[in-house]
Amino acid sequence: MAEEDSVSGLKLAMDNSPQDSPCHLVPNQKVKKRNLIVKTTSKNPNKFFHFFKHKHECPPTYDEAVNEDEHSQEWSTLQDTSKDKHDLEVQDPSKNGEDAERETWGSNLDFLLSIIGFAVDLANVWRFPYLCYKNGGGAFLIPYACMLVMGALPLFYMELILGQFHRQGPISVWRISPIFKGVGFCAVFIAFFVSFYYNVIIGWALHYLFSSFSRRLPWKDCMNEWNTEFCAIKCINGDGDNGTLFTEYVSKLYKVPEEDSIVPNSTVFSDILCNQTRSPAKEYFNLKVLRVQDSEGIHDLGTPQWQLVICIGVVYCLLYISLFKGVKSSGKVVWITATMPYVVLTILLVRGLMLEGAIDGIKFYLHVDWHKLLETGVWIDAAIQIFYSVGAGFGVHLAYASYNKFHNNCYRDCLVTSCVNSFTSFFSGFVIFTYLGYMAHSQNKDIEDVADQGPGLVFEVYPQAVATLPGSQFWSVIFFFMLIMLGMDSAMGGLECVITGLMDEYQEFFRKRGISREVFTGVVVFSSYLVAITCVTPGGFYIFSLLENYAAGLSLLTTVFFEAVAVSWVYGLKNFSEDVYAMLGHRPGLYWKICWKFVSPCFLAFIIILQMTDVSEFKIEKYDGTIYTYPAAAHWTGRILSASTISCIPIAAIIVLIKARRPEGSSKNRTFMQCLGAAITPSYEVTPDDQNVRLTWAHWRNL
Repeated sequence: MAEEDSVSGLKLAMDNSPQDSPCHLVPNQKVKKRNLIVKTTSKNPNKFFHFFKHKHECPPTYDEAVNEDEHSQEWSTLQDTSKDKHDLEVQDPSKNGEDAERETWGSNLDFLLSIIGFAVDLANVWRFPYLCYKNGGGAFLIPYACMLVMGALPLFYMELILGQFHRQGPISVWRISPIFKGVGFCAVFIAFFVSFYYNVIIGWALHYLFSSFSRRLPWKDCMNEWNTEFCAIKCINGDGDNGTLFTEYVSKLYKVPEEDSIVPNSTVFSDILCNQTRSPAKEYFNLKVLRVQDSEGIHDLGTPQWQLVICIGVVYCLLYISLFKGVKSSGKVVWITATMPYVVLTILLVRGLMLEGAIDGIKFYLHVDWHKLLETGVWIDAAIQIFYSVGAGFGVHLAYASYNKFHNNCYRDCLVTSCVNSFTSFFSGFVIFTYLGYMAHSQNKDIEDVADQGPGLVFEVYPQAVATLPGSQFWSVIFFFMLIMLGMDSAMGGLECVITGLMDEYQEFFRKRGISREVFTGVVVFSSYLVAITCVTPGGFYIFSLLENYAAGLSLLTTVFFEAVAVSWVYGLKNFSEDVYAMLGHRPGLYWKICWKFVSPCFLAFIIILQMTDVSEFKIEKYDGTIYTYPAAAHWTGRILSASTISCIPIAAIIVLIKARRPEGSSKNRTFMQCLGAAITPSYEVTPDDQNVRLTWAHWRNL
């Protein structure tokens, strides 16, 4: 075997034809020994995506790569380690040189749909439209596009490159700079904590889906056992046209749709003001589904509701089926979950445009208020929305990209995903506001009074609008089916990050104990399910809101900040650019480098400071309009939860520095600066302490 390797290596050395650049390949990194898929020729149809490259670039020859002084030490290391029998692995000829032990996506479309599915989630439907109308309508697109181009897009591209080149999960990939391994642990914990509450949303949608198959939608009127005197489909003030009938009352309340007014007690005169009334859908969600009236606060959780326990159980079973075989199974599921929402959104838009008041809703959505651009809050809202929407920092894109073929065009995938994500947000706004316009028209209210965001939009406002349509059951079924599809993509991505991250980092542990992916996936899914059950108790909505606010807030921003600093400053943009060159055949342009090294870190630091300066009490508005203030203990619990993930970064850094104190096979301790140099040097490089270029000014100022 060694003799064959020597002969093949000699042939490769004598071959002057262009080869894949070996200058930054690491031990155990298998890539295809063939020409690059992405070439920089004038005939290449993908040349449109290479507008930041120099012309006539091609990969260096073997001799050019090996003879470069700056890479000679690293390549020598690779030659030495290749002689170790334990590092020699048999390749599967059917995979054309790819690592036979690490599976890959069935096709590039599987990967593309997966990252699109993760990026396009429920927030595109329930948050972006609200922010758009709140922050100047069409004018909001300007700060949104700026924040996308200068902040979120470069970080998204960075994660795809890291995962695809190193073919490791979000923890193990930090062998490029071991001192930042805590960043990977932080991303994994964030993804795991988010699953506690995010999958509950899908469970609510599943409950609504089942309820939509009833003969009459349970949120269609106010004649149910859970409804209160404040429930009304429509309200007319006493000073209206029929004022002569309101001499003793303040308002007239419609308890059922007007076409069903023959039902006894369908209309009542009341002393309740119209702005105090609640829709049937609002009471159904809060009083029937969540049962918040049975809890006084976060200290009073109560017993889990068996209907919701079953619903989230079904969700977790679907997640296990989608994930237990890895990307081979999840890659097929996304063909449905990532594409179906667009079909449903289009159908809902066509139907919505036929409703009275729909055009008013769209006009309200697109109205332009240029003065809003002068407000700082508008730019902050745009930054936070696009950042969370793209999904950088969760480690999901990095984990997904690690299953790519080495020469996959991740640059194209990055641009396509970002465009699709932004288009979906904007397109869903048309869908939502056609129905909000219709609802405002039918209830004689202003659109501001019916517009909402978050769960309130998709579980209260939209169901109420759908309930008034002919064939309401059908429209309700396809809407909640769409929500489930949107949520499942992101839920799969979050848990895939946890599974891939831990199994890559502790693969020896899993191998020695015979723990398969199927078993570990079951453990991860079941443990997340146990915590999620607390969110389906009567007091579970308080747990849900606490997790939503703290699980992926400041900690996520901090993770991406250190990720950007680690790659662009410590690992070095020169090395990073060579990685891109080895995969794609072209180096990143000046735009990417400036964003990675300066713009994105500053952009993140600014948002982090704003988040840290917000020390106000945590409050939520309840269904009846009252404000619930979380007790200090709950507030600090949330902060500790956030700090527990962030603390992974300094703890891991300290551990790495301690381990670097004494070099392996040496009795002499390193100085602190030598320890620091060893900790920021890739673990696959053997560099003498006195020759570590990462401690020189030339390394840090290099673009």
